[in-house]
Amino acid sequence: MKNASSIGMLLLVTTAFFGCNGQTRSASAPAQSTRTGALVGGGCDGCEIMYVGMPSVLNATDTSAGWKEIGQKLLVTGIIYQRDGKTPAPNVILYYYHTDNNGYYSPAPGLDEKARRHGHLRGWIKTDKSGRYAFYTLRPAPYPNRNIPAHIHPSVKEPDIATEYYLDEFVFDDDPLLTEEKRKVLEDRGGNGILHVVTSNGVQRAEHNIVLGLNIPNYPVKK
Repeated sequence: MKNASSIGMLLLVTTAFFGCNGQTRSASAPAQSTRTGALVGGGCDGCEIMYVGMPSVLNATDTSAGWKEIGQKLLVTGIIYQRDGKTPAPNVILYYYHTDNNGYYSPAPGLDEKARRHGHLRGWIKTDKSGRYAFYTLRPAPYPNRNIPAHIHPSVKEPDIATEYYLDEFVFDDDPLLTEEKRKVLEDRGGNGILHVVTSNGVQRAEHNIVLGLNIPNYPVKK
């Protein structure tokens, strides 16, 4: 009975923490299948929104509207690697979105209706030839009156895979809402998403590297 109770609690925490990602892909989204017909990434509800409003030209560095808004300024940098964890992956699109300083996915004038679900604090990066990326934004606030840690939603689109897939949410190591129970249920999709921030001149900085395909269901094996 004790083991059953522990498993039940773990499932409850998992559902509460990762409920934002969703498990079922929109029917309107493009499909990428392996030989067995399984969807790469296992499905991703809402990930297709990354294409709404995407600029025609993307750079390795992006600055969201949040950088100029009230809140803690945040800079996230890193390298995206291929599945071997060593070879840099160029031309990978990294899309991110997050809440504002009050914990809401707030819209902004002119925001496409299809993107309102993600709010106006969003952006895109395409890695350079060294696999590097960086984005300037503000540190998101947690949802009001809930115990879900503050987080940034990331998803990637690889140049040789037809569809996108989501990664572990970027969460913050110093967030009191990031309890030990919630740390234990992280999926490590693309690598552990916990950001260790260092503050310098009023800006919090975090380095986070990503490994494509790591712990991603149905990821194609490259020979």
